[in-house]
This record gives sequence, structure tokens and C-alpha cells, in this order.
Amino acid sequence: MDIETYMHTLGRAAREASRAMARAETRVKDLALMKMAAAIERDAERLLAANARDLEAARAAGLSEALIDRLTLTPKTIAGMAEGLRQIAALPDPVGGITDLNYRPSGIQVGRMRVPLGVIGIIYEARPNVTADAAGLCLKSGNAAILRGGSEALHSNQAIAACVREGLAAAGLPEAAVQVVETADRAAVGHLITMKQYVDVIVPRGGKGLIERVSAEARVPVIKHLHGNCHVYVDDRADAAKAVRIVENAKTQRYGTCNTAESLLVARGIAERLLPELGRMLAGHGVEMRCCPEALAILTRTEIAGARLVPATEADWSEEYLAPIIAVKVVDGLDAAIAHINAYGSQHTDAIVTEDYSRARRFLREVDSSSVMVNASTRFADGFEYGLGAEIGISTDKIHARGPVGLEGLTSQKWVVLGDGHVRG
Repeated sequence: MDIETYMHTLGRAAREASRAMARAETRVKDLALMKMAAAIERDAERLLAANARDLEAARAAGLSEALIDRLTLTPKTIAGMAEGLRQIAALPDPVGGITDLNYRPSGIQVGRMRVPLGVIGIIYEARPNVTADAAGLCLKSGNAAILRGGSEALHSNQAIAACVREGLAAAGLPEAAVQVVETADRAAVGHLITMKQYVDVIVPRGGKGLIERVSAEARVPVIKHLHGNCHVYVDDRADAAKAVRIVENAKTQRYGTCNTAESLLVARGIAERLLPELGRMLAGHGVEMRCCPEALAILTRTEIAGARLVPATEADWSEEYLAPIIAVKVVDGLDAAIAHINAYGSQHTDAIVTEDYSRARRFLREVDSSSVMVNASTRFADGFEYGLGAEIGISTDKIHARGPVGLEGLTSQKWVVLGDGHVRG
């Protein structure tokens, strides 16, 4: 079967399955999720073995350490996949809920009902856990899904897909409700993003190149973010211990994630006192610092052992490194920090460290990002941490869904009108 025929076959099956999913009862969807979770835990060794094949091929192909980090499954991440599915099962089912129901002067009642989007196409690179997360979220929100993972995770994704199919079958739901594309041919993506007769929305998860391609070529609506240039701004009214702890976590907990801090802004009023301490901490983790002239001068005078200090270029202020590198800039204060973030940021996640309530409120209001934080690490920008059970992706768009996209982001609303023989006069 050629790629076009194969993808249209998946599309037709998904469209048919989406109708069954839209009417599926909550208890049936939850049963499927619980069975998926149990199958994933039971087959942990098989999943690790499949992942080992992918990792061996990835290293042989010379893939970056950041990509390999995202590709790697561990007993902890497998347990996390199962727990994520159980959390989704425990969440309220948004489908069918009617809100804002009000009587109009004519006597009719008007409200809005939450309904599934239909068929969701998800294109992702490296992260095999997305297979479980996406399947669970699409299922609970009453949608069908077509999942196209990267070729580097083919064995891992197929092993997880087997657990997903087992859960669907155990609950009596159509196996076509979640389909994992079985070919690594890149042409499959081109067909998936243009099959508007079968697919209602596309969610790309991966590198900037993939998302730019999908955004440019798709004929189906796209929920996306291009990259994650996340900032931590340390205000001159910050608690120093909090600042060091937050910057350390935001930058060094994991380097290859979109919510990792890539830029550090420090207020001039606290820079001489606090920047050396931040520099020692970052140097201790082997993080290269690309500094503005003022930050470079302060850190050079400090003579930090092992520090890798590099003069920043204009490009560094917009960069998503996904590596042990951070851009460092001294700014005049809050106004300058907000202006810098809105000019160079990616509208993903940005944080302020301050003990000043008024400044925190201004930062929350004026920073134009999908997640804005006060005295917390940017690494919290995650569907699991936000209580969504898991996320299908993070959106920096402003229409329909913004930030981590969970169950509600995978539904829409339609108007409903309740009458009793009412006619318009």
C-alpha cells in the first residue's frame, strides 16, 4: 500500500472511530485508561527493551544528547506514564457539560455544551511517553487520534501502542480510536497535515524545524509553540536564597525540555551582590554563560573556578539552547526586564523572583506569555504539574488553547437552545 492510500485509510478509520468516541460513556473511557495503565506497568521490561533498540540506533546515528535524553525511557518514566493515565481517568469528563445556561426574554434557555474536536493528529519527535499521554488525553476528551512519532522512537512507540490497543479492546472501544502510524516515511506527515476531510486539528511536538514545516504546510488548524526561550528575572527585591534555588532548578534540572530557562535577567541593583553566587552555582553544573558586557565584567572579577564565560551576541537573547548554556543580562529593573522578555521571548514561560507584591502583579499582567510565574521554577510549566493529568503539548497561540493543553483544550463548545414549542415572534 502506498503512503497516500495508507494515510487515507487511517483517516477514514479515525473519523468513524471519532463518532463512537463522542458518544462513549465516561465509565467506559475510564476503564480503557485503567487497562492501558495496567498493561504499561505489566510490560515495563518489554518497553525498556524496545527503547534500548531505539537508543542504540540513535547513538549510532550520532543524534544529540538532548534528543537522546528525550528519547530515553526509564522505569520511573514508564511508571509516570501509567500514573498519568490513571490521573486522566480520575479527572472530570468535560464532554457533554453544559455551562452558562440562561433564560432569555423569549423564554428559551441558551447555553454552551462542551464537545470533542473529533480527530486529532499528533506529530512528535523522540519522546515515546507522548504516545501514552496523547492517547489518554484524546480518549478521555472523546476524540480519536492519529499519532505519528519520530523514526528514532519507532520501536518504543509501537510497544506502547500495543498497550493502548489492549486497553481500548478491553473496554469495548474501537481500536482505531488511537492509531500509531507504522511507517517512518516523512511523506506520512505531509498527508496527515492536509487531510482536512478526516483530521480536525494537528498538534506538532518537536524541534522548531518540524513545527515551522507543519505550520507552513498544514491545511488543518494547528495547536503549536515554535520554541521555548524561557526567562527567569531576578528582581532587586528578590530573596537571594530563593533566586539561586529557582535559577538552579529552572536551568539545570533538565536541559532538553521546552520549559527549561534559557535566559537569566538580573536587576542592576542586586547584580553585584547576587550574580557571583548565581555564577558559581551555574559553573558548578558546567553551564556556559553568555553574558552582556556588564554581567561579563562582574563574573570575570569574581574569578569563579571553572566558569565558562562568553560575550553574548544579539542572537543569544532569542536562543533556545536545549543544552548547558544560558544567556545572562543585567537590566535596569522591572520595566527593562518586561520589555526584554516581550521582545526576545517565545511567549512560552517566564518567571520573576521578587518579594515585592506590586512588581509581581505587574509582571503577571504585562509579560505576554502562556505561563507566567512568581517565585517558582519555569520547569513547572507542564500539564502534569498543573493538574491536567498529562498534556498533549504547550500552545503559545492565543486562540482556542494557550499554555499546557489538557482535556479542555481538546474540546470545543457549541451553543445549545432549550425550548418548549417556542417560536420567534
